[in-house]
Amino acid sequence: MQRLGRVIFTLLVPTAALVGAWQGWQWWSWANRPMDLAQGDTAMKAVQVQIERGTSARQIGRDLERLGIIRSSAAWELWARWLTWNDDNGGFQAGTYELLPTAPMTDVAQQLWQGKTIQQSLTIPEGWTVRQMADYFQSQGVFRAEEFLALTQKIPRDRYPWLPQRITSLEGFLFPDTYQFPGDTITPQAVIDSMLDRFEKVALPLWNQNRGQTKLDLLGWVTLSSIVEKEAVIPQERSVIAGVFSNRLNRGQKLESDPTVEYALKIRQTPDRPLTFTDIRQPSPYNTYLNPGLPPGPIAAPGKASLEATLAPAKTDYVFFVARYDGTHVFSKTLAEHEAAVKRIRAERNARTQSTPQPAASPSP
Repeated sequence: MQRLGRVIFTLLVPTAALVGAWQGWQWWSWANRPMDLAQGDTAMKAVQVQIERGTSARQIGRDLERLGIIRSSAAWELWARWLTWNDDNGGFQAGTYELLPTAPMTDVAQQLWQGKTIQQSLTIPEGWTVRQMADYFQSQGVFRAEEFLALTQKIPRDRYPWLPQRITSLEGFLFPDTYQFPGDTITPQAVIDSMLDRFEKVALPLWNQNRGQTKLDLLGWVTLSSIVEKEAVIPQERSVIAGVFSNRLNRGQKLESDPTVEYALKIRQTPDRPLTFTDIRQPSPYNTYLNPGLPPGPIAAPGKASLEATLAPAKTDYVFFVARYDGTHVFSKTLAEHEAAVKRIRAERNARTQSTPQPAASPSP
């Protein structure tokens, strides 16, 4: 009898262990499985979750279970221990996440472990001023405009020693591009650093490779490029416009660029409200109708194409141009040709609108 009992015991123990292991595996498979889709649903939307700094793995699991993203907070805690055992320097990272209930629990855990937070895309077009950038960031809800503007007045030469000594603002050096930022870490300083990094990566190599082709220094190059950026509408005319301004600088003529007056007066002219003679007589260091040479600094953020055009302007005899209001310009070699072009464009617009705007007779719109 005792022998029979030992045999039964010998058989029951491994059987029970196998049954327990099987039940454990079944439970784990259930716990790791994505949440079931609701009846009739074909997909479940991502759930936005905010993980505060210092939140424990246990609390994260409870929150995710409550939100219907995972099935079991107990299984989550076991998996968290396994992750920690394999990477004792790691951990679930704070931030804002978009989590899919249709993902296995281990995938959700990996997303939080790696800190794959929401990425926000911010696009800065060529030709924007720092004021336009600031208003855009505020409209996107990332931070207040005035916070950004205040930091653009601080020149971080300790980290970006190539920034010109004479500038009092980062206008023109914040490179226009599309940037990706983790949604919970967007700060004015992070944005400014990223834009200066991009200028350093894209613009500075252009300057270093081609600086021998121009008489301009770095500040002059970016300043003139910003004027070209504001004047050029169609790509084909960009180098020609750069050539006009290069000719005027070489001849000692004033640039007489409307965008510099707009920048100085903080206005924007339109076909129905062009600059007036009163506007172009307003004193400002940026008014290139009154002051010879370049303004004190850039008037906007030039893109790569304008930076390239200013380094290699078209070889031309043109010293004037005027906008047709369709994005193109009429280029002229003499003042008489230019005045005739201005008169013709006025007449054409008057015929279309039955009104007579009074644009300033200048080399630019």
